[in-house]
Amino acid sequence: MALSDESLVAGMASGDAEAAAAFVRRFQARVFGLALSVVGDTGLAEEVAQEAFVRVWRHAATYDPRRGRVATWLLTITRNLAVDAIRLRHKHRADPEPLLRALQPVAAEDPFETDPYGSDQLRAGLQALPLEQSRPIVMSVFYGLTAKEIADREGIPLGTVKTRIRRGLAKLRHELGVSDD
Repeated sequence: MALSDESLVAGMASGDAEAAAAFVRRFQARVFGLALSVVGDTGLAEEVAQEAFVRVWRHAATYDPRRGRVATWLLTITRNLAVDAIRLRHKHRADPEPLLRALQPVAAEDPFETDPYGSDQLRAGLQALPLEQSRPIVMSVFYGLTAKEIADREGIPLGTVKTRIRRGLAKLRHELGVSDD
């Protein structure tokens, strides 16, 4: 007779290695499949799946069956770890400095100095902003970082980041002649 999911978690909470092995065998395909569908990379999905099972092992004693099924709990942990892995991967690539340097004035002899699509105007508008406003706008708009991620990266309060983005965008709209209607 197969043990229930809850019994396996209870066994893991008491340190039963056999219960842990049975739990992994039961859920490994679903956990890996979910991780792979989120991260899109086999190696990273394996790491996420392994970390999900380690988390369940460590926190098995905190599982409360009244709050949901074991599978739901495990797959939520997996999804959160996969999303964190994606964010971490993007965080390492999201360096706004090259884009901020690209926003510097273009040399007069540059044949691409004018752009019919308005990027010169955007560049000028961003340059007109104080760095503490243009930097979070670039990190948010061009690199897709959340205000929380920017706050963590810059070491400043979340509210400060939100205020800088809001004020910077308002100045930028004014500079570009865009109404707030």
